[in-house]
Amino acid sequence: MRRDAAVYEPPPTRTGRRGRPRKKGARLPTPAQIAAQTKVGWRRVSVEVRGKTVQRLVLSRQVLWYAVCPDCLVQLVIVRDPDGRERDDFFFITDLDAAPEQVAGFYAGRWSIEDTFRNTKQLLGGQDPQTWKAKGPARAAALSLWLLTAVWLWDIPVHGTQHTWPVLPWYPGKATPSFADALAALRRTLWRQRITSASSQGPLPAKIVDTLIGALARAA
Repeated sequence: MRRDAAVYEPPPTRTGRRGRPRKKGARLPTPAQIAAQTKVGWRRVSVEVRGKTVQRLVLSRQVLWYAVCPDCLVQLVIVRDPDGRERDDFFFITDLDAAPEQVAGFYAGRWSIEDTFRNTKQLLGGQDPQTWKAKGPARAAALSLWLLTAVWLWDIPVHGTQHTWPVLPWYPGKATPSFADALAALRRTLWRQRITSASSQGPLPAKIVDTLIGALARAA
């Protein structure tokens, strides 16, 4: 939810008088103002964030976000880092019975989903299918997602925790591979086999082949 979202109290019950009933109640402070002004009501909970359990403070209440969802209430969930290192997060969900810590975990889990879509579109060409009729686009998208899965299913058992990526000056502490790293590792393996099998003059210098293939694999 926007930090400056216009949120309201629920609309008042009908009075029986003539005229159009009110669609929203009194204007509330913005979510950022609510977080700053509220001193009591925060709960400390455990939240799953990208595979790790972290401690957060949560505050929730039902509001009417009329500009986005004018016909029903939403649950506003404010998530705060108790150490003050991160800014407050403001989430909303239409399930009014959802636990605030679950809502925070749901949004944290979106990162892996968005990263999967990005890799599928940009690294596997899923954003530009060569078919545009009937079920063609849906099948092309499914094939791209299947290829992404196949690459990971090959890379994880083969390399495990081994470093298959170059150490970059701006990221010397990188400990886990990205999908681009796994894809480059697969390309190096396939290309090395093809180049070696196609060579009619005996084995090629390993250092030259590895350097060339390594550069092409990451640039492809």
